Amino acid sequence: MPPVSIEPVLAESSRRLLPWLVAVAFFMESLDTTILNTALPAIAEALQVAPLSLKSILASYTLSLAVFIPISGWMADRFGTRLVFAGAIGIFTLGSLFCGLSSNVPVLVLCRILQGCGGAMMVPVGRLTMVRTFSRFDLVRAMSFVAIPSLVAPMLGPLAGGFIVGYFHWRVIFFLNIPIGIIGLYLVYRHLPDYRDLHPHRLDWIGFLLFGSGVGLLSHVLEIFGEHTLTKAQMAAMLLASLVLLVAYGLRSSRIPMPLLNLALFRLRTFRAAVAGSFFTRLGIGGMPFLFPLLYQVGLGFSPIQSGLLMMPQAVASMILKLTMPYILRRVGYRGVLISNTIILGLWIFLFATINLQTPVWVMVAETFVFGFFTSMQYTAMNTLVYADVGPDQASAASTIASTMQQMSMSFGVAIASLTTALLVPDRSHATAPEMVHGIHLALFAMGALTIFSTLIFSELKKGDGSVNVAGQKLAHDG
Repeated sequence: MPPVSIEPVLAESSRRLLPWLVAVAFFMESLDTTILNTALPAIAEALQVAPLSLKSILASYTLSLAVFIPISGWMADRFGTRLVFAGAIGIFTLGSLFCGLSSNVPVLVLCRILQGCGGAMMVPVGRLTMVRTFSRFDLVRAMSFVAIPSLVAPMLGPLAGGFIVGYFHWRVIFFLNIPIGIIGLYLVYRHLPDYRDLHPHRLDWIGFLLFGSGVGLLSHVLEIFGEHTLTKAQMAAMLLASLVLLVAYGLRSSRIPMPLLNLALFRLRTFRAAVAGSFFTRLGIGGMPFLFPLLYQVGLGFSPIQSGLLMMPQAVASMILKLTMPYILRRVGYRGVLISNTIILGLWIFLFATINLQTPVWVMVAETFVFGFFTSMQYTAMNTLVYADVGPDQASAASTIASTMQQMSMSFGVAIASLTTALLVPDRSHATAPEMVHGIHLALFAMGALTIFSTLIFSELKKGDGSVNVAGQKLAHDG
């Protein structure tokens, strides 16, 4: 049965404020994925740990998003969009408060997971509320407005993090979310419509536990690998357990009518290539926001603000050049773009491994700007190809899988980048700046090679895969 609103009449003032409310929530969630990057060295110094030990602070947040995104739609249908959205903002705000009060890394990681639980609900439920509120004609304009924060936040995040660390305290990064969250809760109570399904399907709780446990355990193995806190036998046992849990989920999902993630969609060639290729590409690209601040601040001695400014050109290029991307996709096609662009990205990551104290700042800025263009092109192509052969009734399931895999790959990407650097730095706790730079350079070569590897997956595509309609009409799914 289709969703039925228990609040069919929506005031015009609430209709006007709804896009602003959802946009603020999107901004909070998007900003939190980038604002900590430039603050990591300062946090590491304050907590008296090695900078590489803070990878879990970034990875835990995106991993939490990946685990809880699949149940967000069911939660909204079962308990109503207003309650779930308010709960999401409340949990995110509470998690931010606890993060700001954290005194050690394990507590901070747990609080970041709590933040991720709230963030995982905010974006999907906000998008769902918009779809059910606005007509098809008005929805395009409203969603275009809501999409602005996802473009602005990556640009402001590194700079804001550097500014706060440079002039205030790293804890302020988290405390800023508190007044925004309180205002958001008030606006949700006053203006958010409450939609729910009168007959929601049963949630696959067993599948949720299998998937969440498997992904969480696998991420933990990647984070602690090489730290010598466990024996090889213990590491192997944990890795095997995570794989068994994920295989068990895969088997279960093929035998029940309403699985948590509909893996049957992977039978579609374009969907399989887009999601799997995106996963492996992001394993390489996803570690870059973690490595850049380490290279600039720990290795080259730049201040947090300078580091944030050096990372801004990537987001600026993405915003400025995004209008050219549909034209390129039409001219070259998805197969041509994804294969050539992926190779260029891998080679460009190699180029970052040449940055040292003698490299002019304008060269760093130019390299980062170009990298931002090719990265945005990659994301646009991968994210829109997901829907090339997906029917309207499968779009929601496809979006859930794509979003979940995206967050998983970002979490794993940070873990792999940190692991690679840690293995290549002689003594990460007492490494000199030249030793850190050398280790990061070698890690960048590994990340570039991993990115180029994903071209093998995109080679499965055929010349005609993806249409002008997909490139032109579904760019709203780009994230």
